[in-house]
Amino acid sequence: MGDVFDVKKYGAKGDGVTVDTKAIQKAIDDCFEAGGGYVVLAGGTFVSGTIFLKSNVYLQVNPSAMLLANPDISDYPDGTHYNRYINEKDMDKCFIYAEDATNIGVIGQGEINGNAESFPNEGSIYRPMMMRFLRCKNIYVKGLRLYNSAAWTTAFLDSENIWCEDLDICNDKKYNGDGLDYDGCKNVFVSNCKILGTDDNLCLQASSKDYPVKNVHITNCHFTSICAGIRIGLKSVGDISNVTIHNCTFENVWREGIKIECTEGGSITDIVAQGLVMRNVTRPIFIILNNRLDIIGSSIGLDEIPEIGTMERITLSDIIVTDGDEMYNTHYRFTDDIMGCPSFNGIRVDACDSYPIRDLTMKNITYTFVGGVKKEDIPAEYPKVWDMRYDHPEKVSENYYPTWSRTTFMDVRNVERLTLDGLKFHAMKEDTRDSYIIENCKTFKEDITEY
Repeated sequence: MGDVFDVKKYGAKGDGVTVDTKAIQKAIDDCFEAGGGYVVLAGGTFVSGTIFLKSNVYLQVNPSAMLLANPDISDYPDGTHYNRYINEKDMDKCFIYAEDATNIGVIGQGEINGNAESFPNEGSIYRPMMMRFLRCKNIYVKGLRLYNSAAWTTAFLDSENIWCEDLDICNDKKYNGDGLDYDGCKNVFVSNCKILGTDDNLCLQASSKDYPVKNVHITNCHFTSICAGIRIGLKSVGDISNVTIHNCTFENVWREGIKIECTEGGSITDIVAQGLVMRNVTRPIFIILNNRLDIIGSSIGLDEIPEIGTMERITLSDIIVTDGDEMYNTHYRFTDDIMGCPSFNGIRVDACDSYPIRDLTMKNITYTFVGGVKKEDIPAEYPKVWDMRYDHPEKVSENYYPTWSRTTFMDVRNVERLTLDGLKFHAMKEDTRDSYIIENCKTFKEDITEY
């Protein structure tokens, strides 16, 4: 172990009341000036505002310590970059920040607590993210309990060589309760993490053509979310490729398990998800290729509707999806934001007629759905994906609409070279919608069994 810098020797009290921001930052600065080492928090609750992490410095929160976010927003200065969604400036502030740093880490078996209850749920008043890393290399976030962030838990931006391991993330108090978010990153390794939140548990995005996302490895993780388990895209100005997801479990996910959205003109290619078990997941698989420009969710800097991008070479295999009685219910985020219900369900793949998805394989998938929906209770018209640069109907099929499913199990539209091999579907109650629809697809194989 390298040089150790104990924050208590710099005057930090760790009493849960005194604000220790200056003492912790001084320890980091001295550690950096000395060539690097470990800045250690032990034996107490350390209240702090923004901490600026620097090269060759590891912030270590020992099992006996908690790093607690200061409820005073004035302790979170500017200069910590910004959130890259056009409608979410309230999340620009940050608790732990690093920029252009190399060989850094936030580690230990202790707790970092974002003190979510002390900040507003939404609106114009700032809610600091827990961690943000901009253009950094060789980042380790390991072993910690990351609880109660006031906004996203992490944002890794335009960075490379990132290891997130053995994390217990709980972000269930506020909107935008994301877990691990990567934008413009390459060489990402995520393993042995348990994530619970109100938004995307894990998200891969590319908001710039200059920083593609590639070489991402996700394994041995557990996801629980009011929204999505794993989301790839939506922010897809740049390209996303070479992603593997293996040996993961999903439980009580009220929208989508695996969600892949190429929406902002880039490409999403070469994705494999294999060996997944899902319990109570409303839409196990959701894939869409489209284009949009919307005040909700669009990338900063995207000022016109892009040409539709490309989505190719995606394989999802060896997946078990099982509903329990819980899935007869309608699920909400907080009081009135509906996330899912029995008529909003199933595997859904969609694209514009003239911009099909290519080379999609779904293999060895067993899906047990609660069923019980009557065809006459859902709208008769099911909208299409349109190229939004041109004339289009008012209601189109897109990322958040329609809010119902026209099939019991699976709806696949506009795919070239589609392989469906060993799909098994079962409804617990009679459902009078079409079991599945395959529309305007060139299909290599169709092996589907209902029982």
